[in-house]
Amino acid sequence: MTPQSNFMVLAPIAPGREAELRRLLAAMNDAPGQVNPNNSLFPFAQFATLHFARFVILDDQTLEDIRVYGIPPRTYPLYLAFLGDVDGDANAFLEEAGRDAAAGLGAIFACCEGFTPDTNLVAWMKRHGAPAIAGYVNWRGRTVRRIREEARLKDALEAYFRGQASVFTGLPARKIALIAQQFVQAETSAGRLTLSDEAPTPSGWRIRNALHLVGVPLLLLLALPLLIVVAPIFLIRLRHLETTDAELCGRVDQAHSDGLAALEDHDVTNQFTAMGSLKPGLVRLATLIGVLKTVDYAARHIVRPGRLGRIRTIHFARWVFLDGRKRMVFFSNYDGTVESYMDDFINKTGFGLNAVFSNGIGYPRTNWLVRDGCADEESYKNFLRRHTLPTQVWYKAYPGLTAIDLERNRRIREGLNSSATSDREARDWVALL
Repeated sequence: MTPQSNFMVLAPIAPGREAELRRLLAAMNDAPGQVNPNNSLFPFAQFATLHFARFVILDDQTLEDIRVYGIPPRTYPLYLAFLGDVDGDANAFLEEAGRDAAAGLGAIFACCEGFTPDTNLVAWMKRHGAPAIAGYVNWRGRTVRRIREEARLKDALEAYFRGQASVFTGLPARKIALIAQQFVQAETSAGRLTLSDEAPTPSGWRIRNALHLVGVPLLLLLALPLLIVVAPIFLIRLRHLETTDAELCGRVDQAHSDGLAALEDHDVTNQFTAMGSLKPGLVRLATLIGVLKTVDYAARHIVRPGRLGRIRTIHFARWVFLDGRKRMVFFSNYDGTVESYMDDFINKTGFGLNAVFSNGIGYPRTNWLVRDGCADEESYKNFLRRHTLPTQVWYKAYPGLTAIDLERNRRIREGLNSSATSDREARDWVALL
């Protein structure tokens, strides 16, 4: 198995270079929200291990919100973020990108502070890395190559069945499955289909994952006596803060909403970037860290592959702290419209949504962290849209395929490899086509 990893290069934009940077990023698109995957600056499609990537200017329009706590707004840098999700090691990908797209990346990062023509590009990108505190991978081990191979397999089988429809009429499912196996064997022997074997799981990753699996609960067990003493005081303080927190869920500016909409729904999958400031105080910060560490642990070791709770539409997601944990940015790649995305969170994992985002300034008021909050649907959607940022450049390696498509294609391939298929299993497999 080849595990997935992510990278994020975060750098302040140099004074006076923002307009130039925006022109460069716009030149990477065929139209707003529609990247040219072979653009001259960063030809995404040439990188075989890259699932998703984006260039986004982190221009937070909600900095004034902190005034509701009597705190004057701070001045933060205007950042450029370059991030992606890859097969294998993220540093290895950055080295490949720095070698094969040096000129384009150099032109982009020249608009950032501290980057000059003499700068070592790869070292600079690594030095400006921004790690995620929590992340989610839809299906760990499913590589770009495997996704594309399984999509071609599914298309070949469907074309074969359509062309031979009269032959299959009335045949039992097990016979159809056997004929399909023979067809695929012939196609792979002829080189028209490729179904690559899985690479071995890196031993270093396996060890780190096992240590994480065991180490986190062990640390919690060791800290349990202290947590028992502190928890009641902490929860009472948190509940008091909830009753006094301000809500900032006014209707979103129409121009902002229209600008976001222009970048969405050009594929079955969309990108999402949202950022904002954390509510002041150690209680809120500790709560958010605890919740996100729990999310990260569950996503790695507990939840079923292909599902974040009951949500099946997210490919990759991550949460990243900024500016000394004063602000946070959330990135995801999801299937469907933004409206259905928000509805999914409200209806399927509202308690988790509240536990994370209620620590941000202006979120609809919660009750004991997990109740209420996003149950006020209109306020929640206004809050989230208000914190959503336009993504200047966004790339997906397999357009037209949803996360559910990828799961179905996996099942088609695995069904072909089954040598002891029952009648029911054969019927279920044929139904996938």
